[in-house]
Amino acid sequence: MPTEPHGRPHLSFRVNGEPVELALEPYKTLLEVLREDLGLTGTKHGCELGECGACAVLVDGSPALSCLVLGLECEGREVLTVEGLARRAELSPLQEAFADLGAAQCGYCTPGFLVMAQDLLDRNPHPTRDQIRRALDGNLCRCTGYLQVFEAVEEAVARGAAARCR
Repeated sequence: MPTEPHGRPHLSFRVNGEPVELALEPYKTLLEVLREDLGLTGTKHGCELGECGACAVLVDGSPALSCLVLGLECEGREVLTVEGLARRAELSPLQEAFADLGAAQCGYCTPGFLVMAQDLLDRNPHPTRDQIRRALDGNLCRCTGYLQVFEAVEEAVARGAAARCR
C-alpha cells in the first residue's frame, strides 16, 4: 500500500460501485472513513463496539460492522453502504417498503437494517419471518418494536426487492 509524502497510507477501494482513493490515518475505522472522509453519513455511529448494527455495511458482499473494520483493511475491496441501495434518486423496493410501512421511526437504526435485509434478500429472495428475524438479530432498535421492520422486509419481497439493480 503506497503512502503519501507525509507518511499517511494511501487507500484505494470502491464504495457503492465508485472508485475511491484517499490518504488516511492508519487508526481510522471504515465507519470514520465513510462518514468523515467521504461524506457518506447514512452509515451511523452507534455503540462503536459492534453491538448495535447501526454501522452495518457490506464488504465484498458480506456483512461487516464498519466500526470494527479499519479503513486500511478495505484496500482493493468493494464496500456497499445504505446510499448504494438506491439507484440514482430512486429508492430500492426495500427502502420504499420501509418508508411505506413505518419501519423507520427515528431512523437511526434504519441504514443498518436496510443493509442487512438487502444482504438477506441477495442470498435468499423469499425468506420466512424466522429467517428475517435471524438475519436482523444483530441490529438494535429502540423505536419500532421490530414488527414493522419484519413486515417491511416481507413487503419488499412482494415488490421484488431481491431483483434490485445498482
